[in-house]
Amino acid sequence: MTRTLDHLEALVAIPSVFTAPDYIAITDYCEKILTGAGARCHRVESHRTGRAGLFASMGPGGPGGVMLSGHLDVVPVDGQAWTGDPFTLTRRDGRAYGRGTTDMKGFVACALALAERAAGSSLAAPLKFALSFDEEDGCLGIFEMMPSLAPTIAPPALCLVGEPTQMRLVTGHKGKVSHRLTCHGTAGHSARAPHHLNAMHLAADALALLRAEQDRLASQETRDPAFDVPYTTIHAGILRAGTALNIVPDRAELTFEIRHLATTDPDELRDRFHAQLAAHLGRLSESFAAADATLAETNRYPGLDAAADSPMAALLIGFGARFPASKVDFGTEAGVFAAHGIPTYVCGPGSMEQGHKADEFIELSQLSLCDAMLDRALDWLATG
Repeated sequence: MTRTLDHLEALVAIPSVFTAPDYIAITDYCEKILTGAGARCHRVESHRTGRAGLFASMGPGGPGGVMLSGHLDVVPVDGQAWTGDPFTLTRRDGRAYGRGTTDMKGFVACALALAERAAGSSLAAPLKFALSFDEEDGCLGIFEMMPSLAPTIAPPALCLVGEPTQMRLVTGHKGKVSHRLTCHGTAGHSARAPHHLNAMHLAADALALLRAEQDRLASQETRDPAFDVPYTTIHAGILRAGTALNIVPDRAELTFEIRHLATTDPDELRDRFHAQLAAHLGRLSESFAAADATLAETNRYPGLDAAADSPMAALLIGFGARFPASKVDFGTEAGVFAAHGIPTYVCGPGSMEQGHKADEFIELSQLSLCDAMLDRALDWLATG
């Protein structure tokens, strides 16, 4: 595990926060390691400056083989009370602390160490890598990268996304669609508030509709008990409105998301909400002609719903993935690969319980288990 920890230390030291204007140094590092191990690397530059992804392959060319997938970006540390420097790997009590250790630089470090162990090996099937950017920004990077997959390394027979699952095989996660609702009213002095349409109030009315729809889903939607939250959720996270207390706001923005089960069509939920809102606006327009609201989709990624009894799932269990399989509420890039016809599963070291918070850590024993699983995958690729 020595090289895995060396790589993890180097990766953590690069503050690849997805909100940063430039974190391309982490792509440079991975490309250097993979190239040095003999991999054929294909860099995918983003249309946004300061970030890039990598596809890489070892062994024979063409389709097939196993692809290890991970994202290189991490969430910010602002406002979090860390015990030490979040970008300096610290080891104590059988754990490695630092931003991204569990989500998901631990898996990327294991993948880089595997590439070095594979150097010079004779593989009967290819070992492939997909290292993305801006996953924490709604999986934006992998959508930019996917058109380059087929013409560079070709689709694998199996994709393993190494998000933290405590090495348990994960066959599903919810999809997500994000929306921004912009509400328009009329401005005026707060002393004459009843004579104006408060856009914040309109946004609150819209929020009430969303909450009612959430209640309906929680009570009526067919559930999937494999999830911790076994139904589709609607969450409003941002409301912006107003400039001063004594001014009736004429504009408000409400941002919300739908995290949906595979059996639920999020567009039907959107249309249902939009129809209810349109009816409300129609009633308001009788008194306020300016009453209006526009709904815009800001982000979308698909869910994952893979078979737990497939040959590929059995293969991963043979490599060392824990069973029985489960599903997770958080999203991953696995749904994107699966939507392109690639058999895809999620399994990686660490727990999301430690992700996105101060003093993020990964158990060293989890890295050892991941290294062992990837070694078994390498042995399988060597024999075909």
